[in-house]
Parts: sequence; C-alpha cells; structure tokens
Amino acid sequence: MSHRYALPSGTHVFERGWLSSNNVLLVGSDCTALVDSGYSSHAPQTLALVRSKLADRPLDLLINTHLHSDHCGGNALLQAEYSGLTTLIPSGNADAVATWDQDALTYKATGQHCQRFAFTGTLAVASTILLGEHEWQIHAAPGHDPDSVVLFEPLTRTLISADALWENGFGVVFPELEGIDAFDAVAASIDLCERMEPNIVIPGHGPVFTDVAAAIRRARSRLDYLRDGDTPINHSLYAAKVLLKFFLLERQRVTQADAIDWLTNMPYFKLLQQNLALHLAGTAVELDQSPDKAIARWLLDTLCASGAAKIEGDHIVNT
Repeated sequence: MSHRYALPSGTHVFERGWLSSNNVLLVGSDCTALVDSGYSSHAPQTLALVRSKLADRPLDLLINTHLHSDHCGGNALLQAEYSGLTTLIPSGNADAVATWDQDALTYKATGQHCQRFAFTGTLAVASTILLGEHEWQIHAAPGHDPDSVVLFEPLTRTLISADALWENGFGVVFPELEGIDAFDAVAASIDLCERMEPNIVIPGHGPVFTDVAAAIRRARSRLDYLRDGDTPINHSLYAAKVLLKFFLLERQRVTQADAIDWLTNMPYFKLLQQNLALHLAGTAVELDQSPDKAIARWLLDTLCASGAAKIEGDHIVNT
C-alpha cells in the first residue's frame, strides 16, 4: 500500500533518466548540499538543475554515495563552478581517486567515462552529517559496490538508498562480475534498508517511493533469481544487457559493427563471456569461430527482442 509522506524540509529530488543517477539537493539556512551528480555527458544539466533551486547561493557540499560513473560524472563541472565546494566520497575509494586509477574505479572495465575530479575528505560510516537542515546517518551498504553508502534521516524516516534498493530491484552486483562473492552483501544491505523502517525512499534511479515493504519483497525475489543455479547466467546476462543499454543511452545510435567492437573490447564483457558461452552451448548460436563476436551479436539481438533497442539498417538504435 502506498502512503504519502513529506520529504525533509529543503529537500529537492531531481529524478534523472537512466544514464544519470538521481540527484538530491538539500538546502538549509547555512549549508547547501548535493548527493550524487549524474553522468558526465549530463553534467551541464545537473548544474542547471542545481542553479534553478539555489539561484545566487553557492553549492557548499557534494557527496557521492559511490563512485560509479553515473553517480559522480558531474563532480568535475560542479567543482569548477563552485570554487569553495567541499566534496566527500566513500573512504574506500580515496586512493583510487587521488591517483585517478580508472581500473580500480571501474571506468575502463565498463567502457564508461568520468572526468577527473578531486575530493576534500571521506564519509565516516556510522556517523552523522548535516545536510540542509537535518542530520543524516551514514550507513555502509555494500553489494552493488563494495564501498557504497546510504543516508538516513530519522525524524522523517527518509532513506537515500542509492543503488542498494530501488522500487523494482537494485543495481548490478559488479563485484560478482570479477568473481568476488557479493550476493550476501546485497542481501545484508536490503536487510539494513528494512531495519531502518523508512517512510520514504529516494533511490539512485527511478521515482521516490513509499511502499517500502513491497520494494523489499521485490528486491529479495530479484536477488534469488539473479543468484539461482550453479552458473550465474541470470546475473551475467542482466549485467551484459545493462552495460550495452548504458552504451546505447549514451550514443543513441551506432553501427552494429561499432557496438560489437565496443562490447568485445569492454573488460567486463570479457569476464562475462564464459558464463554467456555456457548458456549458449547447444543452441543455434555458432561459437566455433570468433566466439566473442558471436556472443556480442547474440546480445544485440537479445536486447532488441526485449524492446530496449531496435535495428535500423546497419545501425542499432536506443529505444
């Protein structure tokens, strides 16, 4: 059952398209703060949204729940615009950001882009932070990303859940793509969200929602599906489709040859190939010659069959 709850005073949610994460602007009498900044190609829009609410006030504080490219791609532009901006990131990412290690930050692995940015300090898990007019609790929520955090405001019981909990599921479990067990961490983060008993959830993607119990049930059902069986094909296929869809969201229209070339050169796709090949064994898909291109071709066809893309001549087009 859905209920109506008010967000904390001074809270503005910018619901973005799936190429960018949602942004949460929190405006107080003494401090203005933004949680997550979207993808790099949408950075000018992020800045315009912030300006539309702050008018002549500066943005004082920028927080990233985690450092996937769709959550921090606007950092560099915001830092250039607001010279006094304080930027706080999860502590586990500090060394990678300081040295701009794009392998550790997964930007190379996903074939995505993020302009280099700096940070002022790190977020202290199990502490509180003033955002706008309210104190927010900082909680570790690994799984989707090992260093991710969620933020909880206990007076209104508002949860900024990032990609740990959406209205319909949660984000790709990226450590699993690297052979690191992380499904149990996803389950623990879902349990954490349930224990906080939020009245209202601001997810990393999708609309704000209040039927939290139903979302928790869906997330657990989704987790059971993704980790079902001895070979994690469900999660591998889900991840591969998400990464390809993100590429199409960014490019909108590319030749099929360029899409296949991008896939076969993306490090995460190379990690997924074994599971995808096992899934295709015994099917009509011929893998004897150029199996990587055959799997990529099959993935393009699968995405189009789902309605998430379409073929127009020699191009594949986002829908």
